[in-house]
Amino acid sequence: MKKYITSYLISLLAFFLFSCSTDPLVLNVATYNIRNANAYDSLMGNGWDKRCPYVTQLILYNGWDIIGTQEGLYHQLEDLKSGLETYDYIGVARDDGKQKGEYCAILYNTQRIEALESGNFWLSLTPETPSLGWDAACIRICTWGRFKEKGSGQEFLVFNTHMDHVGVEARIEGAYLVMEKIKELSHGCPYILTGDFNVNQHHPSYKTIAESGMVKDAYNLAEIKYTNNGTFNAFDTRRFTKDQIDHIFVSDDFSVKRYGILTDCYWSVNEADSLKTSYDVRFPSDHFPVTALICTQQ
Repeated sequence: MKKYITSYLISLLAFFLFSCSTDPLVLNVATYNIRNANAYDSLMGNGWDKRCPYVTQLILYNGWDIIGTQEGLYHQLEDLKSGLETYDYIGVARDDGKQKGEYCAILYNTQRIEALESGNFWLSLTPETPSLGWDAACIRICTWGRFKEKGSGQEFLVFNTHMDHVGVEARIEGAYLVMEKIKELSHGCPYILTGDFNVNQHHPSYKTIAESGMVKDAYNLAEIKYTNNGTFNAFDTRRFTKDQIDHIFVSDDFSVKRYGILTDCYWSVNEADSLKTSYDVRFPSDHFPVTALICTQQ
């Protein structure tokens, strides 16, 4: 009888462990160029001080687990962290690898996600140090992190970048470099690539990634799509485009349940109205956030 009970308990434990290991990993992911804080935007009524509360509320409402951000300066990321009690971020500034210049920081919800390891590389011929790559107009960086979903214990990687807006060669070579680094660091772990790639879905540097065989565009995989505009709005509420320059790519481990480009706006008092009786429609950033609900395939 004792032998039978022991055998039964071992079988039960094995079944429990097997069941846990096959539970799908479900992640609510976003990529969001939050627009760097600068004096010109403030002059035009789009200053970070006005936009920050709405970016924060947008993140809280959607409850994203992972957010690949672009362009944020150190004080902007600290502002977001202050307004998002359950979020933290990884990343360094691109100009000096410390706090100078824009970040490609990855925000994560600490209630669900634990950061295990992180790093950065520059899109250049010397990726280990802050450096300008090829024909790029700006120094460009990619931040990556290895994370664990606390409930299941499953690990995954996130790579987040911002390709150059001028350098044609820099975008293509940068895309190859990102793919090489993913191959080097993933070690069979599921991975996600987010970013502002500064090209639409028809451009050669986009195809370098999308047709690499290593990732697929979440948009193409999505069972449900909500895309009533492109991803760059230039703070112009009348602007319409079919171009998507902000993308979420996933490894073959994932299926995509939902994909959306969120065109949320807010109303701001028109400062030119001396009676303060009229309002302007404003966007929280000059890019719309892109979101995807993804899960590992069983």
